[in-house]
Amino acid sequence: MNKSSSIYRQLAVLKIFDEEEERLLRVSPLGGEERIQDQEPTVLMAGDNNNNNNHNNNNSREEVDPSVLKVYDQGVEIPETAHQISSDSWFQVGFVLTTGINSAYVLGYPGTVMVPLGWIAGVVGLIIATIVSLNANALIAKLHEFGGKRHIRYRDLAGHIYGRRAYALTWGLQYVNLFMINTGYIILAGQALKAAFVLFWKDDHTMKLPYFIAIAGFVCALFAIGIPNLSALGVWLGVSTVLSTIYIVIAIWLSVRDGLKNPARDYSIPGTTATKIFESIGACANLVFAFNTGMLPEIQATIRQPVVENMMKALYFQFSVGVLPMFAVTFVGYWAYGNSSSSYLLNNVSGPVWMKAAANISAFLQSVIALHIFASPMYEFLDTKYGIKGNALAVRNLTFRVTVRGGYLAINTLVSALLPFLGDFMSLTGAVSTFPLTFILANHMYLVAKRTKLPSSQKMWHWLNICFFCVASVAAAIAALRLIAVDSKTYHVFADL
Repeated sequence: MNKSSSIYRQLAVLKIFDEEEERLLRVSPLGGEERIQDQEPTVLMAGDNNNNNNHNNNNSREEVDPSVLKVYDQGVEIPETAHQISSDSWFQVGFVLTTGINSAYVLGYPGTVMVPLGWIAGVVGLIIATIVSLNANALIAKLHEFGGKRHIRYRDLAGHIYGRRAYALTWGLQYVNLFMINTGYIILAGQALKAAFVLFWKDDHTMKLPYFIAIAGFVCALFAIGIPNLSALGVWLGVSTVLSTIYIVIAIWLSVRDGLKNPARDYSIPGTTATKIFESIGACANLVFAFNTGMLPEIQATIRQPVVENMMKALYFQFSVGVLPMFAVTFVGYWAYGNSSSSYLLNNVSGPVWMKAAANISAFLQSVIALHIFASPMYEFLDTKYGIKGNALAVRNLTFRVTVRGGYLAINTLVSALLPFLGDFMSLTGAVSTFPLTFILANHMYLVAKRTKLPSSQKMWHWLNICFFCVASVAAAIAALRLIAVDSKTYHVFADL
């Protein structure tokens, strides 16, 4: 056989279904259904254009190089990943998830969640958000091997269930979600760096916030260049945990000290009636933003078999032990400062300079590590598309990371410096991407995938979730855009907040 000839090679892929899941349904955005013929994912040689009439299929299984294969599922091209998968323990994945929850964003929740909602709505809202977020993430985790194959990207799962258009839409939503989260991390890192700077030098506005944001973006780019993929974080997850512990413990300790010294605090919700309504809606978006990543399948792709069972362990760890530090700093911060709590708690605290400096530097460094987690789907996409794999220090690979990742983070940094309104970005992210990805899409995908096995009551529950979060998403997006418009009138671009 002439190995250099151009041929099609189709490999049979075994798809295992329960008896009640032998057919797939494609559900249109308007709710209609059409039958999808049972088609096996097709694997083709990249660049092949001819058919395989003269091909010996028995030999093809031994001769195909996986690095040049393209896999098609429901007409959607599913590229092989250039990153490492199935290598991490559930405990390491649990720490990845916990790093996201207890990132420096927690220092903003007293001001961005509790101040607009108050004690009762804030506490109840956080508890409810924890429960519904665990449920929504569990739905996505259970679909990871739906149809007898692993879906290592969120868009792969959506494309498998719905088809090509949903694949593109999901990727678009996820890109927006992660871009805005990363923008928030760079703003946070810049705020932390500036807060540390003014502890030792007079704040004469010579060094403005946009300058610190630029420095933060540069450090994030250096870290992204040095860490090739999500699994390579390794020891950095331990470093992140130590850093989180430092700024959370210091923030709680100094807040308690201030709270005991200054017992008179105002817990009323500030603003006019219209302002209260819009800010409370925005705070609800912040609630769901606090717990969800929008990239659970990508994180689950790194976990060892059995992937569903191990991922559930990681989720239980995240939503039990992992949420306690976040709850503590949120409630203690609001208790200590009431409605004067800022969107960055360390701006409120008073105490020894060295403690505040340690907390701010820890928050800065932890934001750099956390950003890498949320930027990893974009890095994986680019690395896979351009075949960047193998030795991370190879000249081609290193040059690619410097150019492409550096360019991506440069755009992130520019947006962060241009509009450094952290609370507004949290609200907008929750509204336009976290709600659809984590709640609307998760419930609908599970409903479609398991519809023959679900009782009527459970189907109704999923539809109620879908409808409620659709309304909540629209309302939160309007509220967030209003907040950004108001702040844009109050502050000019590249504002020194």
